[in-house]
Amino acid sequence: MLAEKMMEDDAAEIVKAVIAAARSGDMTAAKIIIDRIAPLRRGRPVRLDLPPVESASDVATATAALVAAMGAGEVTPDEAMTIASVFELRRRALESEEFEQRLLALEGQKR
Repeated sequence: MLAEKMMEDDAAEIVKAVIAAARSGDMTAAKIIIDRIAPLRRGRPVRLDLPPVESASDVATATAALVAAMGAGEVTPDEAMTIASVFELRRRALESEEFEQRLLALEGQKR
């Protein structure tokens, strides 16, 4: 507990020292501050003409369009993998929704 309090006190002093150094023209200190205030954005916005994804078969169609976009160089393989993971989440959500509807229908039949 005492060590945590000492670290908190030190942290405040360190922050003040880094700010003072940045104000004095220390570019390394300035970079530390800028990196915390406005971190570099990872990735980039990707705009693709994809079909709506309302069913599992739509996921397959959208994935095919994504593969074509990657092949055409419109998106990188890393971007395609990220987008494909979103499609996978959508597919799972659709399956969960379908399962819930089927379960509710079966429970309704039993009553």
